[in-house]
Amino acid sequence: MGYVDGIVASVPDAKRAAFVDNAAAIGAIFREKGATRVVDGWGADVPDGKVTDFRRAVQAPEGETVVFGWVEWPDKPTRDAGMAAMMQDGRMRENAPPWNGQLAIFGGFAPILDTAE
Repeated sequence: MGYVDGIVASVPDAKRAAFVDNAAAIGAIFREKGATRVVDGWGADVPDGKVTDFRRAVQAPEGETVVFGWVEWPDKPTRDAGMAAMMQDGRMRENAPPWNGQLAIFGGFAPILDTAE
């Protein structure tokens, strides 16, 4: 079933176009390094929770929208090699994301269910 990297972050609404451009550039690099799929989504229905929610998780202030994305890899060894190669790729420095990376949430996951298979 592969391996999945996920991210939740918030982006200033005024930087939506920059986010889309950045996502396309970085997504192409992910694919080049072995990812099979890259998905990024702009928050459209991200409700405030009573205890916790996406906005609180990334400390999104007014005027910012939560984004959610994931990268699919064929397996963890391909992901590990691909991520190492990306960190050495100069294009990564040329494409700084338009969001606060210190507040973003990143994680890698071994799928346990995939209804597409």
